[in-house]
Amino acid sequence: MADLLRLLLRVAEKAANVARVCRQEAPLFQLLVQEKTGDDKNKKFVQDFKTLADVVIQEMIRHDVGAEFPEMASFIHGEESNKFENGLGESVTVTVCGTEDETAALLAAVLDGDRTAASLLAGAIHQDPASIDAHTDGLAVPLDPSQLGIWIDPIDATSQYIEGREEVLEEGHLFPSGLHCALVLIGVYLRSTGEPVMGVINQPFHHKDPSSGRWSGRHFWGVCCGSVRACSVARAPPSAGAPGLSAVLSSSEKQVVKDSLRSLCGPGRLALASGAGYKILCVIQGLADVYVLSEGSTFKWDSCAPHALLRALGGGVADLAAGLRSQPTELTYHRHHPPGDGEQRGAERWANHGGLVAYRDPAQLHTVIAALRGKL
Repeated sequence: MADLLRLLLRVAEKAANVARVCRQEAPLFQLLVQEKTGDDKNKKFVQDFKTLADVVIQEMIRHDVGAEFPEMASFIHGEESNKFENGLGESVTVTVCGTEDETAALLAAVLDGDRTAASLLAGAIHQDPASIDAHTDGLAVPLDPSQLGIWIDPIDATSQYIEGREEVLEEGHLFPSGLHCALVLIGVYLRSTGEPVMGVINQPFHHKDPSSGRWSGRHFWGVCCGSVRACSVARAPPSAGAPGLSAVLSSSEKQVVKDSLRSLCGPGRLALASGAGYKILCVIQGLADVYVLSEGSTFKWDSCAPHALLRALGGGVADLAAGLRSQPTELTYHRHHPPGDGEQRGAERWANHGGLVAYRDPAQLHTVIAALRGKL
């Protein structure tokens, strides 16, 4: 399964290249934005956008992983429908074809015949990235592909990706918004239990070269299965002498949650940020101790990959509502919620309806639960 991890790192970097190509070609980018409607619309936002970049990345990952691990092909799930409507009102099913030319021809149909733009995208899809030094040599994972499923979030924080605000990141600091919040997330789970066992996160827009204007990214990975716990991120030491917890929240979080956690955290240790994946990545990196969300506005594809990294570091992602009722339980990824409820449709079937707490230290999880119990 170290081979699967290396493959996921490679396809995540290919995905990052696609995301960067779409941002770098302004006329192309204007063609790519399409409002989500119906059952696929995220109800948290007044407007929620699907981009062709999302669909292309998702289908590219599905194609590449399915080709190398065919026993997993039927269990590779993503956020997006692969149906895309062009300017003529024609519905096109986006797939990755056998050759670059064939993929370019299909994408040209989506892009209203713009073969230049289609060729740029097809080139990024079919071009293998340079070798990725992931330090996975010697990693042995006792899993079989037939036991596994995958969740893909092709571009998490799509609104930040579309807005495209550029920030100069400083190591050790959390930045609330910007292109750096847009992440490629690939999470692997056990089909039998829904337990997240492997995750890859790619941050396509980490550093911009001042001379060329080109962006480069970085990646993170983690594996947690049985006795195997490995992660590309070192486990952060406790904040020596820092008062209270540090937490990251969504700007739209309920005021009662903000007030409760503000009293729990020390001065200046409650931050707001965009993107569910980015907020969990902040916890992974030790930029925040916890990420709390009281709404059911995240989905299995948002949390699966970073959840695996947190488990590798001794933490996790718990269902907030379950913790407030009785005991915290970890999120799982193998069945929709609530099971068998015919009223849940589209994306809502896969929402984390109870909210969540992402944490590195179980003691901090229980502290947060105790602070919020009786207030939600």
